[in-house]
Amino acid sequence: MSAPAISFVEVGPRDGLQNEKAIVSTADKLELIRRSIAAGARRIEVTSFVNPKRVPQMADAEDVCAGLPQTGDVSFIGLVLNAKGAERAIATGRLHELGAVCVSTDGFAIANQGQTSDESVVAAKAIVAMAKDAGLKGQATIGASFGCPFEGEVSEDRVVAMAAALAEAEPIEVALADTIGVADPAHVSRLVRRVVEAVSPLPVRVHFHNTRGTGIANVWAAVEAGASVVDAALGGLGGCPFAPGAAGNVSSEDVVYMLHRAGVETGMDLALLIEANRWLSGVMARELPSMVAKAPPFPKIVQE
Repeated sequence: MSAPAISFVEVGPRDGLQNEKAIVSTADKLELIRRSIAAGARRIEVTSFVNPKRVPQMADAEDVCAGLPQTGDVSFIGLVLNAKGAERAIATGRLHELGAVCVSTDGFAIANQGQTSDESVVAAKAIVAMAKDAGLKGQATIGASFGCPFEGEVSEDRVVAMAAALAEAEPIEVALADTIGVADPAHVSRLVRRVVEAVSPLPVRVHFHNTRGTGIANVWAAVEAGASVVDAALGGLGGCPFAPGAAGNVSSEDVVYMLHRAGVETGMDLALLIEANRWLSGVMARELPSMVAKAPPFPKIVQE
């Protein structure tokens, strides 16, 4: 293995919920954040600052931020797509990181952000600079790094070049997102290794969706290839409103189980994640996609 531990980012409150049609209450979002912290999460993507008409689930971004717990050891992340969103996020005074997003293709960048791929890189770099000027941390994600819902295959060279360009802004990390869940472990291994080399010493973060059942294998391939930060969402919820066919994120419970069994520490408590899964299932009124939460505990605890 490349490392005995990774940094874990819980994205359930944002990416897990953003595509849900039934609006989740602000109180339940804050409870999800509280339970994530209790389970060990020290970086949490809490909301996004986007047009509420396009993403109604995130219309309460400021209210969520206002209700965030006062804690000194948890970094709260707000996703922003443009300068206006960054200004809103900064104005809350409750966030520690701004997450900027650029997109690998023109087709998806226009659908997602109303700009070309190159323009999205420029915008992401500007958001990182805005975060720094406000005394916050800035991070940058390349959406559709492994495939585009509109243009199909994406050149690895294109993604590496974008990562190198983002690194010029000196974000805290560069992330590769498989927005529509088309990646395979071989592709992940190649691209992560190349990006790690291109942006070193910056960390590489990965964000996988399990649309086609390859998400958990892709996490493993990425960690072996040198990714040191991994996103996941409680219960495996998630999707992108602007990416046709996108399904849920890799499940926090499944990722933590796999990595812990393999000797890679995450800082997370699996039992508390499963307990949170049960609670969130009640909120969503359905069973969640996570596999580990449906299985009996292993290894079984023998009572003396």
